[in-house]
Order: sequence, then structure tokens, then C-alpha cells
Amino acid sequence: MRIDLTGKTALVTGASRGIGEAIARRLGETGAHVLVAARSLDRVDAIASEIGNATGVELDITAADVRDRVKALLEQRGIDILVNNAGITADDLFLRMKPDAWTSVLRTNLDSAFHITQEVVKKMIRARWGRVINISSVVGLSGNPGQTNYAASKAALIGFTKSLALEIGSRNVTVNAIAPGYIATAMTEAISEDAKKKLEEKIALQRLGTPDDIAHAAVFLASEQASYITGTVLNVSGGLYT
Repeated sequence: MRIDLTGKTALVTGASRGIGEAIARRLGETGAHVLVAARSLDRVDAIASEIGNATGVELDITAADVRDRVKALLEQRGIDILVNNAGITADDLFLRMKPDAWTSVLRTNLDSAFHITQEVVKKMIRARWGRVINISSVVGLSGNPGQTNYAASKAALIGFTKSLALEIGSRNVTVNAIAPGYIATAMTEAISEDAKKKLEEKIALQRLGTPDDIAHAAVFLASEQASYITGTVLNVSGGLYT
């Protein structure tokens, strides 16, 4: 069954590349108007132009005025679907990790979701329809050496998802998370072929995921077909973690 989101508006953060870009493109194919958001306006404008039914939005999710920027977007049009995708890593072993590496990852991956979501769901609640989709990570479920900051932020995002789902479910607003495994992006392209092969051996499906694997899951959670799903973490890791 084809998913039709015509008439809906989706905001996707971190949409200038990788998973965020794929989600923006796949949502555009459903007929939704997509707000393609990232810090690089030139890049999101180019993606929005290719999608067609989309608008590039310059948005620094860690900026002090991020709430004001989101409010300005909401004054122009309602946001029916929010995808909190933007995130960073700053890996190091815990005993060597600098406080800045901890703070910056939590601020980007977790605090931004709080600030943006709190503004967006106000209108969703009034409209009595909405979808919030948080991009977590399989390491938020399993943990990973050298990523205590990243894993903590992604695990916290899962707790955020489950708690918010309970708070606003009665207003017909669903809140779900996706936990990607190892996805073939610019980040994994830097991994050596030998290291990549060892990673693939840990995955039941014996391959890295693609950004579209995550995008298809996001489109499903945004659709009416997922209207009775909330507070759920969809593990899209190819069987890396079960």
C-alpha cells in the first residue's frame, strides 16, 4: 500500500546528508512538504530543489535561538511530522574523555530534541494529530566502548521517547524512535575494508545498512499505517542487536 502524506508538513533536522537526507527525500515522495533543515543552507536548498515539494531551512540545533527559529517556522506553516535526526559523535575512552566532548554530544543529540520538540508538539496537540520520530542508535540499547557520551545521549533519547509518548498519546500524537545499526554513510566510508568486513560479520544480514533502510522505517512511522504505534523503539540494525 502506497503511503500518502499529501497535505502534511515534515521537519527533518540534520538533513544535509546521510540518514537525514534520505528521510527527507523519501518523505517528499509521499507528497508531504518537507522542511529540509541543517546548518548548511546551500546544501539543504539544493536537496529541497531536487525533492520539489520542499523548503531548505538553515537551522543550527545547538544555537541559543533555536526555539525562536522553530517558532518562526511554525508561524509560516504547521509541522505535522518532526524527525529529530541531527547528531554528532566525539568518541574517546571514558577515562580520556574531555568534558567538552561529553557536553557537546549531549547538547546536540539530546538537548536539541527537547527544545525543538517542545515547541512543535504544542501545535500537534492542538491539531490532535502529529508524529514525532527520534533517531536514536543501536548503541543506545547495547552500549559501545569508546562511546559513553554518544550511547548515553541515544539511550536518553529512548527514555524521552517513551515518556513523551505516554504524556501526549491521548491527543493522537505518536512518539517513536528508530535505533539504526551500522549504516553506510560518509562516517563509515572512513573505515578500512578489513574493519568493515569484521563489522559485517557481526550483523545477521551480513551487510551494513543504507540510509534508505532507516528512511523507509521513518516514513512508515509517519504514516496512518502506524497510527496505533507509539512509545516504540524500532531496531533497524540488520540483526546486529536483538
